[in-house]
Amino acid sequence: QVQLVESGGGLVQPGGSLRLSCAASGFDFSDYAMSWVRQVPGKGLEWVSSIWIGGTVTPSADSVKGRFTISRDNAKNTLYLQMNNLKVEDTAVYYCTKERTNVHGNGMDNWGEGILVTVSS
Repeated sequence: QVQLVESGGGLVQPGGSLRLSCAASGFDFSDYAMSWVRQVPGKGLEWVSSIWIGGTVTPSADSVKGRFTISRDNAKNTLYLQMNNLKVEDTAVYYCTKERTNVHGNGMDNWGEGILVTVSS
């Protein structure tokens, strides 16, 4: 079965950096686009960024543009999210998601359990 396991979250001070990882298994990772989605406590879901199978990156959400970078290593079946210059408002549960196809825009059919990132001084 499809499994997506996030890691790398935790507590960080404003201005700091974190790198999230998502270990994927149960499917041919290199055949599917992948995305990161987050949920701020008490608020709705917010799409963050997506990457296609060839490495093409969909422009990130305005709230993280210039600070977050999505990438993937198909040989390791791993998705990454590099987060720099973190802000308090970045505090959220971050989800690794599998797209239904090789590109973003056709829905997501699998989600990880999520990992908490807390930005606080």
